[in-house]
Amino acid sequence: ISGDMTVAALLDLGASEEHLREQLATLPVDGFSIAVTRANKHGIDACDFDVQLAEELENHDHDMAWLYGNEAAAESTHEHEHHHHDHGEHEHEHCHEHDHEAHGHGHEDHHHAHHHHRSLADVTAIIDGSQLSDGAKRRALAIFTVLAAAEAKAHGKTPDTVLFHEVGAVDSIVDICSVAICLDDLGIEDIVVESLSEGHGTIRCAHGLMPIPVPAVVNLCQAGNIALMPAPVAGELVTPTGAAIVAALRTSEHLPARYRIEAVGYGAGKRPYEGCSGTFRCLLVHVDA
Repeated sequence: ISGDMTVAALLDLGASEEHLREQLATLPVDGFSIAVTRANKHGIDACDFDVQLAEELENHDHDMAWLYGNEAAAESTHEHEHHHHDHGEHEHEHCHEHDHEAHGHGHEDHHHAHHHHRSLADVTAIIDGSQLSDGAKRRALAIFTVLAAAEAKAHGKTPDTVLFHEVGAVDSIVDICSVAICLDDLGIEDIVVESLSEGHGTIRCAHGLMPIPVPAVVNLCQAGNIALMPAPVAGELVTPTGAAIVAALRTSEHLPARYRIEAVGYGAGKRPYEGCSGTFRCLLVHVDA
């Protein structure tokens, strides 16, 4: 699970892409566009949601060699990969400790914000300054709040002093707001997640190589009482934004004893993994009275 995979699954489930685009257009932040396409992942047809950032906001998220520590390969491949973005799938790379740099304040600085960082207060101002529904704003803020708390604990800071780098901030704002918009559009109230499957190994973050699950995911699973199921996959299967969505929005970890499936949605991931389809599945279910 990641932010963009969750958005894609909800769109595949029936949320309106047109409504999503209209709502995102009200966010007082620019430098991004979204692309909604189809992808075949190990034989599974899935929706692909991609946040495309301005050229100067490129990151390493498609670069598997960089992510998993093969720097020699990373040097030769990154120049060919710079135009791709895997937003929502490596958010923890972009969360930094509070330092001497200034950070943007809502929409006032968004034209130059790629030089700065954003705090939780800045992100809150952006969400509050949009025309999202009250329900969507509430969910988006809840996700960001638990994410900031988890990152703060990992870095020995407070939720108010942890700063999101611009790339991570724009990615996460769009992904998280999109999840909230789609859930609101679908009229979903109850969200059941029994457990999350996680891979193993290490992954490169802004702070160096980190064990999988990364510290923010560990903190989110602890705080949200989320059960993890180890999967035989070398790599990260749960991102901080993905874990934050579950920690903030889950209403139950137990499926009903009897239910009918009304719709199914598949969200495509961007990173290729051996022995793993790289999809996130959502079921819209009806519980018989």
